Formats: sequence, structure tokens, C-alpha cells
Amino acid sequence: MRKIKFVLAAVLVTLGVTAAAALASSKVSTVSVRTTNAGKALVAGNGRTLYLFTADKGGKSQCYGKCAAVWPPLLAAQPSVGRGLRASLLGTTKRTNGTLQVTYGGHPLYFFAKDAKPGDTHGQGIVHFGGTWWLVSPTGAEITTKPS
Repeated sequence: MRKIKFVLAAVLVTLGVTAAAALASSKVSTVSVRTTNAGKALVAGNGRTLYLFTADKGGKSQCYGKCAAVWPPLLAAQPSVGRGLRASLLGTTKRTNGTLQVTYGGHPLYFFAKDAKPGDTHGQGIVHFGGTWWLVSPTGAEITTKPS
């Protein structure tokens, strides 16, 4: 019975990582604005909320391995901005594996694996993997308001 539970847990972890990778990768991605329960925040083209990580330094990601499984990076070679955002704040940074992660205001952008649907902000204010995770405002600043 223990062996079955272990195998099942391993399969679920693998599926979660695979789903997170699929969620995070794209050749083209549009970053837009959505009103959330913590204010106006950045979202990806799929409507999923985007976060910044305070442990990132100099526009480079510090989130790899287990961190990236929980906080998948938004990957895109050619990102674009939607209405209400400044194209001059949009960019990319190269990850250690050579993929390009989308940045806004110099912050690498991430999803939170526990946000199940567009508009979820379950990652807001979480201290995890050596830093704090915040929503990103249209100006590129962190939103430190807790969801209402």
C-alpha cells in the first residue's frame, strides 16, 4: 500500500511539473492588465495572474528547480503588451537553460501553480524560496496590498 501511495505521489508531482511547464511556455505572450482583489495587476494572455519575486536581482531570475515548479516563469521569445501597459517596460531575460523569461519593469514574471483560474491571486504576499511574491502593477512596481 505504501508503495502504491509513493508511486501515485510521484506521478502527481510529475504531472504538476509538466502542467506548470506547459502553462509557462510560449513563443509569443501578451501581458495585460486585470482588476484583481488586490488592485490592477498584470496577467498573461491566458488571463492568469503574474507575480514578481523579491529575491530576483538585476533583472535575473533566482527561481529554478523546485521553485520554478511552484512558481513557473512566463516564457516567451516575443512578448507584447496589451492596452494600459507601457511597451518600454516589457523585456526578456535569459534563464540558465537559454529560454527567455518575460520581464516587466525589470522584474522577471511568474505564475503561481496554485492559482487555478484567471483572476486567482493565491500567491500574493507569500514568503517562499528566499523572497516574497507580489502581484505586479501596470507601472512595474510590486503590489503589497493583501487581497480583500
